[in-house]
Amino acid sequence: MGYMVQHGLKRARPAELVAGTLSVLTARMDYLPRGTADGWRTVELQRLRHPGEAVVSMYARGRDYHKVLRARLQQLSDRIVAAIGPFGHRVFTDSAPVLEVELAARSGLGWRGKHTLLLHRDAGSLFFLGEIFIDMALPLSAPIKGHCGTCSACIAACPTQAIVAPYRLDARRCISYLTIEHAGPIPPDLRSLLGNRIYGCDDCQLVCPWNKFAQRSALPDFDPRGGLTGQDLAHLFAWSQEEFLRRTEGNPIRRIGHQAWLRNIAVALGNAVRQSKVGSESAMKNALTLRLDHPSALVREHVAWALRQVPECTAASPC
Repeated sequence: MGYMVQHGLKRARPAELVAGTLSVLTARMDYLPRGTADGWRTVELQRLRHPGEAVVSMYARGRDYHKVLRARLQQLSDRIVAAIGPFGHRVFTDSAPVLEVELAARSGLGWRGKHTLLLHRDAGSLFFLGEIFIDMALPLSAPIKGHCGTCSACIAACPTQAIVAPYRLDARRCISYLTIEHAGPIPPDLRSLLGNRIYGCDDCQLVCPWNKFAQRSALPDFDPRGGLTGQDLAHLFAWSQEEFLRRTEGNPIRRIGHQAWLRNIAVALGNAVRQSKVGSESAMKNALTLRLDHPSALVREHVAWALRQVPECTAASPC
């Protein structure tokens, strides 16, 4: 997690990131898709029981939230300028060393849950955060009281036990970190725990009781794209780099690149074939075999690992 310390104390001192900052306006934007049916949490949890189905985190199935929320915050800034005149400001959306959750908690947008995400009584945690750093002193908003109580559902649900204690996360074990931010090999001892999650992980949010109040977005931007929901792992693994770039244009998945995409899916395929009956995993096995000679050593290593999970394959007698 070197990027966490790369900018030093700028993460905790807004005025060192943007000179002259005196206040920070915080905002949230709901991302549960407009057409989401009741019982959506059960539907999403059931996806994890189908090993051959690729699971992409809900926030990443539509348009890149960086683009959407940043544009909205800039529009808000422009409206403020129109109302009061020019002022110094800068918009951020998960794009700089900003302690977003802490700022949001201190400003009363919610409280920090035991999974470390922000929670709100009327919106759960399915929302994005953004900020406007401004050079005007404004009255401070009061933080609100937490309401997690004795609940520990998120801690129990974490597949890799990354929530090592209430309000404490070991990001090195977090599936969202491993499949999105981590650039190297996924640690072998954690691979089987990823299951069929190929981009991010929603488990701690899906079991959180407060997310029964999650709000549906009013925007079409976060509606799921065709091809990213309910797809077979083998189908997605066959995407060429050109197809990957075309399918993920304007989507947050694109930034991990085709190589990491294949790495993640190879792990998921390995987990899927291990759970399959002998002879029923031929399509997944064939998909992996076609990538054995991939130019990337990272991809080749994960493909080789995945093939060793095929029931009739062993280290001594690989497929």
